[in-house]
Amino acid sequence: MNASLAHALAPAASTTKLLMGLIGSGIQKSLTPAMQEEEARRHGVRLHYQLIDLDTTGSTVDALPNLIDAARTMNYAGLNITFPCKQAVLPLLDGLSDEAAAIGAVNTVVHRDGRLVGHNTDCSGWAWGFQRALPDADLSRVVLLGTGGAGAAIAHAVMRMAVGRLVLVDQDPRRAIELAAQLNARYGGERALAEADVVRAMAGASGLIHATPTGMDKLPGLPLPADLLQPAMWVSEVVYFPLETALLKAARAKGCRTVDGGGMAVGQAIGAFELVTGLKADPERMLAHFLSLIGHR
Repeated sequence: MNASLAHALAPAASTTKLLMGLIGSGIQKSLTPAMQEEEARRHGVRLHYQLIDLDTTGSTVDALPNLIDAARTMNYAGLNITFPCKQAVLPLLDGLSDEAAAIGAVNTVVHRDGRLVGHNTDCSGWAWGFQRALPDADLSRVVLLGTGGAGAAIAHAVMRMAVGRLVLVDQDPRRAIELAAQLNARYGGERALAEADVVRAMAGASGLIHATPTGMDKLPGLPLPADLLQPAMWVSEVVYFPLETALLKAARAKGCRTVDGGGMAVGQAIGAFELVTGLKADPERMLAHFLSLIGHR
């Protein structure tokens, strides 16, 4: 392992009892460390959470094998995995939960008894935030923009909500086609379909879920033309930096009901905390802490 990667993984000198980390790109503004450390503190557990940002070392996904090996050697209790590593990490682990295997993406790794096992809390995390915000949402025709790691997890969540039709759109049409086939095989029927043309996909949509990095501070902008948004539809965003993305601003200007990315951020953090620590998180406390952190940014 080169010196820059070793430095990225090395925790600060402290008396922490547990080590956790987040591997991803452009994650310096992530609120996950603060959420995990504070919830651990409330349980009387000393936790140090390390950001392992590929961008700060000029690394790519190719660095992932070394980072995973180093986390194992340094006895990290667990890792969170985010863009662009959620699918690349799969072959580097000792096992997968049924959920992660079905989704084909990992966002949480638990290190226990010498084994690294991948889990996915994006699915339950998105559903937790979405149902809190829009419990009566019309799911007759839902468009999912982006079918990568986060998008695949959300697709499973939507299918479990008995969606009428789930239309998958991705810049890689083959990836959307493959996911649609997997969803239909797992959940029955032909409710999921891939559509290469976003204009056709959005025609008659009751809701839009955005699951690409567009809109993040480092990738500003709209993921689709604003004129495709209609007042009767709802819009769900996964990006939470900034909390009000260009997409949400455009949707609210059109009169759409919206769900920001904060709900999913907290929901997946709740699941990850419980998996890694074995403790029961307090969802309302974690949500309140997240909102206070956002308010100070």
